[in-house]
Amino acid sequence: MSIEGVRRLVDEGRARSWALAELSRPGLTAVRHPLGFVCLPIERDGGDGVCLHVWSGSLAHAEVTTSQIHCHSWDLVSHVLYGQVRNVHVVVTDAGADATHRVYEVVSGADGDRISPTGRTVRHATGSVEVFGPGDTYTLAADRFHSSVVPEDGEAATIALGRGRPGARDLSLGPLDGAAHHVARQPLDAEETALAVRLITAHLT
Repeated sequence: MSIEGVRRLVDEGRARSWALAELSRPGLTAVRHPLGFVCLPIERDGGDGVCLHVWSGSLAHAEVTTSQIHCHSWDLVSHVLYGQVRNVHVVVTDAGADATHRVYEVVSGADGDRISPTGRTVRHATGSVEVFGPGDTYTLAADRFHSSVVPEDGEAATIALGRGRPGARDLSLGPLDGAAHHVARQPLDAEETALAVRLITAHLT
């Protein structure tokens, strides 16, 4: 289903039934995302993508090599299926000798993410904090630095709809002296993927 089709179902209040139907599809393979959640890819069409994201203490997390503060190369629409998600906006200011972080570019491919330091050094501060619960939908434009935070030991899942914006880049804040490196995406095995599916299903039924 297209990104527009899923958005219509969300707007019509049919997000939960859509998610349950997608979770019953054979062949789903979940992936551990470096930002701390597990992603179940549902649809990819060019620069458009539809995924289910789940945060759970029952699922192992991938190691973060930069930080949780990042910005997307795509415009995001996120719908909370259950739990609480905090969208923490981050104000990033270019800095020299007093910089605390470096900006890294993240280029994703089939074999994972190539993360490269740029020449841009910055400081950052917390901006507005938006709190969303079950049934809430929020948007985030490309190029906006933020972090998505789920309360400690919290359980949450969202429908994430992304539409690529030409010219935008995936960026992350990291250490000043970090080196270029490659991070392989970690697919979950069949047993753990099934666990992720069961966790979401149990909250939606």
